[in-house]
Amino acid sequence: MVFLSLSCWIRSRGPDRYWKVQEVLKHARHFRGRKNRCYSLAVRAVRRALVYATKSRKLKKRNMRTLWITRIAAASREHGMKYPALMHNLTKSSVQLNRRVICDLAVTEPRSFLSLAKLARARQQEGFRAALGDGKEPSGVLSRVVLLQ
Repeated sequence: MVFLSLSCWIRSRGPDRYWKVQEVLKHARHFRGRKNRCYSLAVRAVRRALVYATKSRKLKKRNMRTLWITRIAAASREHGMKYPALMHNLTKSSVQLNRRVICDLAVTEPRSFLSLAKLARARQQEGFRAALGDGKEPSGVLSRVVLLQ
């Protein structure tokens, strides 16, 4: 059950007050000590637990994204690319896979991930060649872009 306004729900009086007390105690059943039996303590503990649960749902999303990025970075380093370069060149190549899917490919399908890394590498080489132009710089200009083969 989702409590949109927990304090109003707990304080409300009425014929179904008994069911509300039972609901709070049901949520507090696994708590230690008197918090799982005593209503006045259980109300505070359940409210606190629901606040933590709400915060943790956001934290879980953040932690999962960090895990995906870490795994993709490790797999891309195996193929000689850094994570930002891989992701940048994949988006430039119009690969519409999110980090979660790319992470799953890196863990469970290493050959598929290798083909993605090769695609990103080819796009990177293509960008370097376009930056070089015809390969002849004007006099007095030093280029930091080198032709990788």
